[in-house]
Amino acid sequence: MSAAVDEVSPQPVRDPVCGMSVNPAQARGGSFTHEGVTHFFCGPKCRERFAAEPEKYLQMEAIPGPSAIPLAPPQAPSVAPVGVFYVCPMDPEVRQSTPGACPKCGMALEREISSVDAAPDNTELRDMSRRFWVAAALSTPLFLIAMSEMLPGLDHSATQHWRGYLQFALATPVCAWAGLPFLQRALRSVRTLQLNMFTLIGLGVTAAYAYSVVALFAPGAFPPSSHDMHGGVALYFEAAAVIVTFVLLGQVLELRARAQTGAALRKLLELAPKTACRVAANGQEQDVALEAVRVGDRLRIRPGEKVPADGIVLEGTSRVDEAMLTGEANPVAKSVGERVSCATVNGTGSLLIEVEHVGTETLLGRIVTLVAEAQRSRAPIQRLVDRVSSYFVPAVLAISVLTFVLWATLGPEPRLAHALVNAVAVLIIACPCALGLATPMSILVASGRGAELGVLFKNAEAIERLQHVDTLVVDKTGTLTEGKPKLTTLLSAPGGEEHALLRYAASLEAHSEHPLAKAIVAAAKERQLEPAAVLGFASVTGQGVSGVVGEQRILIGNRALLAAHRVSADALNAQADALQARGQTVVFVSVNEQLAGVLAISDPLKASTAAAIAELRSAGLRIVMLTGDARATAQAVAEQLGITEVISEVLPDQKARAVERLQQAGRVVAMAGDGINDAPALARADVGIAMGTGTDIAIESAGVTLVRGDLRGIARARALSRLTLANIRQNLGFACLYNSVGVPLAAGALYPAFGISLSPMFAAAAMSLSSVSVIANALRLKRAAL
Repeated sequence: MSAAVDEVSPQPVRDPVCGMSVNPAQARGGSFTHEGVTHFFCGPKCRERFAAEPEKYLQMEAIPGPSAIPLAPPQAPSVAPVGVFYVCPMDPEVRQSTPGACPKCGMALEREISSVDAAPDNTELRDMSRRFWVAAALSTPLFLIAMSEMLPGLDHSATQHWRGYLQFALATPVCAWAGLPFLQRALRSVRTLQLNMFTLIGLGVTAAYAYSVVALFAPGAFPPSSHDMHGGVALYFEAAAVIVTFVLLGQVLELRARAQTGAALRKLLELAPKTACRVAANGQEQDVALEAVRVGDRLRIRPGEKVPADGIVLEGTSRVDEAMLTGEANPVAKSVGERVSCATVNGTGSLLIEVEHVGTETLLGRIVTLVAEAQRSRAPIQRLVDRVSSYFVPAVLAISVLTFVLWATLGPEPRLAHALVNAVAVLIIACPCALGLATPMSILVASGRGAELGVLFKNAEAIERLQHVDTLVVDKTGTLTEGKPKLTTLLSAPGGEEHALLRYAASLEAHSEHPLAKAIVAAAKERQLEPAAVLGFASVTGQGVSGVVGEQRILIGNRALLAAHRVSADALNAQADALQARGQTVVFVSVNEQLAGVLAISDPLKASTAAAIAELRSAGLRIVMLTGDARATAQAVAEQLGITEVISEVLPDQKARAVERLQQAGRVVAMAGDGINDAPALARADVGIAMGTGTDIAIESAGVTLVRGDLRGIARARALSRLTLANIRQNLGFACLYNSVGVPLAAGALYPAFGISLSPMFAAAAMSLSSVSVIANALRLKRAAL
């Protein structure tokens, strides 16, 4: 161990695995040095876990405080990037340059656009998860104790006193610690006059808990009518604790979804290389960090490397894999004067480019920005609940105050005690448990039901909006088609033999990395044809390959390759044109400068695609194909499926703009895709639908994922969306009905005529009944026929 450690003061540091405070001089788990930094551990197991995956635990660290001792002098702290902003997930209009809490709702602000070097900040998720499990562990026995009092035939007189104190002991940590974030947010919402769900939660928890504390420690403050036969007053600690537990569960689920959004953006950013080979004016080449690259720099792109920035080719020829941008499986030939994009993959050639765009100005950077902006949208369902809450909370407070005043001035003696009991009853019966459960319970059950059907919903917004979709935009490659090129047609020239033709082609193509070559080799294997030895293999960029098989000179490629070797394709030109008109890629084969045949390769339609498109069209959806593929290929596929609207040869940002144009025309748009190139459009659409067989970026950018990649799942998802929204409206109706009936009863509306006053105990029972009704109604979705 270096001397630097010996000179360190014995100030405690933090174990990066478990978070415990550790004295470096007495660390039972010893230490471990990673990238010049020594970390100390509370025990051997923590050290073993860290040694196996150090990056994982370093990224997970979020609690402030020292956790390690640097062996080398610390580097200067990095400066926060210019233009970085933090936004509120509930109120996207709140946007500021520093992290912190939202001034409107109190939620933690999160970074507007992730960076590849910024570890995901899961501090709030871990905190809420910890609070939830503690709350659940304490609320369960608390609920059982409270319910045991209602069991008939049991004498509770001897144990009533200590059971009350036990409930207080269990409920206090739940309300005072586990529910503290909600109480803080409720207080903030009152201070800023931005009443929301947290206002309701804080009001309900505080009312139930405070009432119970007074009832336990000062039962004499309540009128005799509120006392039971043993002289006690009903307690509602379990109501306060259960509210906190349910709300914490909802927060944990929401935070997990938000964490996935950040992961999608980070994965997009990780596509870019970390370094670039910069060429100086004197021709000297040097590897530099990507951040050091500037517009106008000249970069060398070596074979197999990712392109570090958008630029124009100055020297060289190669084929560049642009599948992450266009979805096209075939690499594109690049030569002098043509443009290349950041994060695309160079083939076997070497390119010299001049940088035109860097950072957020590259095509990849614009994709990240588009996805980030489109994902920062507010769920309409939550806005509806918040609007209801903004009127509901002041109304409940006003009714509670009015109830107190009326009973205190006009009620029977003891007036003050009666006024307090009825005012608290109003607050308890108006507790927002049912209102808070109305949406998440339906969403939770619908999500499970959707999973059974192979449909995964990412958030409530997707479920709500899907029922209103009237236009479906679909990508071609991997969405309508299988995304795997296959040899579909084999035509030999007159007098030729198909097996020999395929064997020649597979022998040469076995030496090529081209996707079309792999399709030819795979077809030969299916026919159990062994490739022969090849001599003099050569690849001609943009044309094809050549070589000698046995004593035969073989050419495989397009018409340009045949023309360059004076080989006539006239014998099969008509057939080749017909195949191309059907969207297939044609490859010519010649043997000893004589045309031997034609191979046609295509990406077959999925078996379910035709039926799915027909079903969706019959449901009244307008179908639009949106693809980066060539016009002829896209049009051919569209004709097979009866799709009349086709937008082809578009880049990712153009796809997003195409979706936006449809939205501006008044359409509610769903976008279905599977590739990285579809991510901006998936995020921009009202509902993004990703194929489960596609890329992680597409799945995480979409609101809906079809696990099996079957478009027929969209029809099932729309039906489930309609049922779910109807269920949510019913739940909100139940919650409002209980409050509209229960609040007047709790306030004493029946007392003048019938002498009936609703005690807080019955108010709590009615509140519980409303929650049970909401849950039971939501569970009906599990049995819905779709």
